[in-house]
Amino acid sequence: MADETLQFHEMGLDDRLLKAVADLGWSQPTLIQEKAIPLALEGKDLLARARTGSGKTAAYAIPVIQRILTSKQSVREQDVRALVLVPTKELGQQVQTMMRQLTAFCSRDVRVADISGKADLSAQRPILMEKPDVVVGTPSRVLAHLNAQNLVLHSSLETLVVDEADLLFSFGFEADLKNLLCHLPKIYQSFLMSATLTEDVQALKELLLHNPVILKLQGSQLPDSSQLQQYSIKCEEEDKFLLIYTLLKLRLVQGKTLVFVGAVERCYRLKLFLEQFGIPACVLNSELPVHSRCHIITQFNQGFYDYIIATDEQSLADPTAAPQAAAGKGKKKKSAEKGGKSKDKEYGVSRGVDFQNVANVINFDFPATVESYIHRVGRTARADNSGTALSFISHTELGLLSEVEEALTGENGESVLKPYEFKMEEIEGFRYRCRDAMRSVTKQAVREARLKEIKQELLNSEKLKTYFEDNPRDLQLLRHDKDLHPAVVKPHLKNIPEYLIPETLKGVVDPLSSRRRRKRKEKSKPEGVVKSSFKKNIQGKNPLKSFRYTGGRSRKGKAGRS
Repeated sequence: MADETLQFHEMGLDDRLLKAVADLGWSQPTLIQEKAIPLALEGKDLLARARTGSGKTAAYAIPVIQRILTSKQSVREQDVRALVLVPTKELGQQVQTMMRQLTAFCSRDVRVADISGKADLSAQRPILMEKPDVVVGTPSRVLAHLNAQNLVLHSSLETLVVDEADLLFSFGFEADLKNLLCHLPKIYQSFLMSATLTEDVQALKELLLHNPVILKLQGSQLPDSSQLQQYSIKCEEEDKFLLIYTLLKLRLVQGKTLVFVGAVERCYRLKLFLEQFGIPACVLNSELPVHSRCHIITQFNQGFYDYIIATDEQSLADPTAAPQAAAGKGKKKKSAEKGGKSKDKEYGVSRGVDFQNVANVINFDFPATVESYIHRVGRTARADNSGTALSFISHTELGLLSEVEEALTGENGESVLKPYEFKMEEIEGFRYRCRDAMRSVTKQAVREARLKEIKQELLNSEKLKTYFEDNPRDLQLLRHDKDLHPAVVKPHLKNIPEYLIPETLKGVVDPLSSRRRRKRKEKSKPEGVVKSSFKKNIQGKNPLKSFRYTGGRSRKGKAGRS
């Protein structure tokens, strides 16, 4: 079978594009790329459903770039030839990065601009005046530029791409999309890319595609059990905190981990709880500025952090509510009514964003829909990597679990979510510590933590933006997992006494961070060097000659004789 795979060099691609593909280390196309690229190059409209992490972005980026390079051979005029619509700013930045990697050897011929950011329209206008070949943005931002006449598409557009199409309607972009279509030419090629084929995607298909080729690849929307292991464990609220503490502190969960919670407030509650035990974690949610969010994702991919606590707030919105209300993605309705902090309507981390080398996804709060579960769990086991997904299920979430199990039943009729065999009674000894920590994480502490984090990130994001542009190294040093500490931190909780470690884990777990500290202290104990001697000998003596070793007298004597 491997021999029959159509290779990149057999697709009739430009040499500069092939060189960029080789530089990215892609030896052969993924299934979606192998099927979609030749069809796209023939000029066909495509509706492609392939699971998350299967290489969908490159599947449309390569033909878009190839088409621009081809048309540039005959038409020299600079114009916007391709428009890529994305549901979130994070995905917009990711698509731009991928496009720039693929145009590394033809960057003069193919220019890419991402306008999904939060900058003013006037600030982005000069970029669009240069007429980049590819424009990436959210529907609302693109429409705003079209209305302001910063962007004109009705004469030049050749290709329209809608990435993560299943999310555009659920993010409240339906009206924007329909208005946007009035600004497009009558004839253009369209690609719809999606992880799930929902009714919304069918509606989009009617709007945008003309006699499309429909690619339904990989019947399963998630990798099979040899690549992705999915577990669920039934535990109530207090047990959730107890379990995550045990898994992270005893290093039972290893590698980079995404922890999904249901609301912004839960994000900070969990972060403060873990801080009590000296476990650093980043928070990612819609209240943070977009620069901070993208920087956190970049640093996470570079290996700066092990744990990110992320909200998937979209799933909490009432699906029956009006799209604009759903787009708010609030932390449940109560907090939306309070009108706390402004949330970014174009935020989404469980959707489409390419977190690299994520070993585990933990659903601390179970997602509200099957689609949301697929998108969350799809952050791990991407491409050919393996991964693990673990979901904590409280009694109120059992209905949601059965929906997911029904939708994802394996070929032999077995549920893909296996029960996580974990003896809770073995970690009962840690319960009092968790209760102790939870007492410090009050509502007031959570509120203060939120405000403190947002203030810090706004400062990092806005005031220091120009500074960081001039000093990129300092940006590397900027960390997002620092302790927020509005809660009272009890230092003894950072270490685990040996008697608390379950018998079954005593050989496996490297128990104590404190043990390492002890070792350091032991090493630093000066053998025969008296601490105070340094101070005593400061006056009138060279301190380098004043260190006394055991048995040093004889040496001193010898030195004296000489």
